[in-house]
Amino acid sequence: MATKRIIPDDDFGKIVIGTRINARNISMRIKKDGLYVTVPPFTKTERIMQVIADYRQKLLASFTKVSPKMITDGFSIDAPCFKLTVGVGGMKCFSVRREEEGVMKILCPQNVDFSSSQTQKLLNAAIVRAMKKSAEEFLPPLLGFWAEKYGMSYRKVRITGAKSRWGSCTSRGTISLSCYLMLLPVHLMDYVILHELAHTKEMNHGPEFWKLLDSMTEGNSHQLRAQLRKFKTDFL
Repeated sequence: MATKRIIPDDDFGKIVIGTRINARNISMRIKKDGLYVTVPPFTKTERIMQVIADYRQKLLASFTKVSPKMITDGFSIDAPCFKLTVGVGGMKCFSVRREEEGVMKILCPQNVDFSSSQTQKLLNAAIVRAMKKSAEEFLPPLLGFWAEKYGMSYRKVRITGAKSRWGSCTSRGTISLSCYLMLLPVHLMDYVILHELAHTKEMNHGPEFWKLLDSMTEGNSHQLRAQLRKFKTDFL
């Protein structure tokens, strides 16, 4: 039976060691929240840590690429359709407000500890709330514009906080759009919306679906899909 050990680590935050009966070697995998190690049964911790030490620098280079960067005073998002800044104010609690030209601003208490994991969770949640608020104002009219242009209809639209899925469409015509669309370049935002509208006619990804989507994207549906797959949803 598989077992798990968690070891705190200054570099990775935590090292999660999982024992797997059919494992023959020590394998390591980087995730955003730490280093995950799979080992054969009865592997001693000293042996595991020695292997990690041998590869630590290479692992750290990979971890730096995937781990979210700390949100601090002066942090900003400057996407074409969504702009946000983080600053320190004189209030005792966190607040979110809209400033001139539609820029969202998160104000933190004067004595805020940005290195605290709780502070980072609060700031991440505040950013998502700000994106969702902006998305609720921005995306439904854009969806309506494209639906009218191509003579398509849908039952309703939902704005979600999904980070792993840009959008979806049910057989009943409910289109869901992630607030993370606000981070995309305009042409990729349009592509996602057109993709979901195409599903109101074709619920699969067969040849007829791509033919329809090509007719809505000047024949560029596959190229746009490839660009979207390369886009990272991290704040930076």
